[in-house]
Amino acid sequence: MLKKMKFYTSLLLARAAYTGIKLFSKSSGTSFAGKLVLKFYPDFLSNCGKYINNQIVTVTGTNGKTTTSGIISHILENNENSVIHNLKGANMLTGVANVFALNLKPFKNFDYAVIESDEAYLQKLYDYLTADYLVVTNLFRDQLDRYGELNTTADLIKKAIDKNSDLKLILNADDPLVASFGKNRNALYYGFEDVEYDCTYNNESNAPAENFNCMCGEALKYKKRFFAQEGHYYCEKCGYKRKECNYSAKVKVYNDRSEILLAHNDEIHSFTVKLAGLYNAYNALAAISLALELHIDAENIQKALDSFKSIFGRTEKKVIKGHDTVVQLIKNPTGASEVLKTVDLNSNIVIAINDNYADGRDISWLWDSDFELLKDAKKLVVTSGTRANDMALRLKYAGIPQDKIVVVPVIKEAICLAADTSKDGESLTILPSYTALLEINKMKF
Repeated sequence: MLKKMKFYTSLLLARAAYTGIKLFSKSSGTSFAGKLVLKFYPDFLSNCGKYINNQIVTVTGTNGKTTTSGIISHILENNENSVIHNLKGANMLTGVANVFALNLKPFKNFDYAVIESDEAYLQKLYDYLTADYLVVTNLFRDQLDRYGELNTTADLIKKAIDKNSDLKLILNADDPLVASFGKNRNALYYGFEDVEYDCTYNNESNAPAENFNCMCGEALKYKKRFFAQEGHYYCEKCGYKRKECNYSAKVKVYNDRSEILLAHNDEIHSFTVKLAGLYNAYNALAAISLALELHIDAENIQKALDSFKSIFGRTEKKVIKGHDTVVQLIKNPTGASEVLKTVDLNSNIVIAINDNYADGRDISWLWDSDFELLKDAKKLVVTSGTRANDMALRLKYAGIPQDKIVVVPVIKEAICLAADTSKDGESLTILPSYTALLEINKMKF
């Protein structure tokens, strides 16, 4: 009885806190109520699973968590399901508690929960919630000061997986580390058999690819390599190789979309995803695979894809001071390099880099990211944020002419400069780190 009273009191506290936040505009409200609830009742999340009628789907990985979980949630909702989802990517325990506390009601259940989880917090999440599915997108080098090297991150995820013997895994077969999680587990695999480009942007990358060794210690080799470590790998020593996919696809990548041809259970399905870049095609393939696994038919999946809109800095589209603007989060070498391939070089570009805790204090990733792709930028490249000068130096070494590089540390001023010096009909591109993105999301122009 005491636990139930604490749980219901937590819901009231969360709503009161959220009302106060919105009234005084103190924050974005994605975590504060969750912090308050967990301080008052640390076991709050243990009580949340019983409010989900069907499955709890979790999504983790270095890149693509927010987009993948967003597409999954959108597909479920478009098929008349009620869904709890941490939409804005607050993916630590406080963010997860926040979304449950603000949406649960004592006598109302939801059909599904779709929860994006930070890789380092997945173990802690599984201490409280028993998930039915885990979708893993990829593992790239990210925030070395927080996570360490890739093997450390992989070990964190594996320990989380080991907490639940009934967990069903949906794994990226093209990523050798991700695919290894399926050993002796209930796992299904998705991946691309072939990638074709029909676009104007440069699909080649100068960024260094991560070197991967097989579990036996031998360096992996590739029959096909799509980007970073993603591709068709094999080990000459022990025979380890890319898994055959349960959801096997081919993709054609255009400037503004991808067309995916997916084979599953002797059936071929065609999907169009209105998102730029191969990395987004991977995100969509992961979400589509999960949706098919939940027995949603291909026609209804496509209807949902047609109406899906990018969220919170993941190829997000805004209008700023009359200019069409694309906002794309960058936070590590592989993710940034893939985003940089899609940048409109005819637009004014703002790159806003902070080094707050949530960004990672170590900004050495800027030197491993392929900013050389911007060397033919036609207009201004404005650097901003707490590391505006470091970013400007990186652009200088990338070959961008110094007369095109402008340093404006205050992010709103940088965006206004880019907008005010653009002509009517010209677009803007904004590439922020995570906390810079949070700042931009609260700005009014």
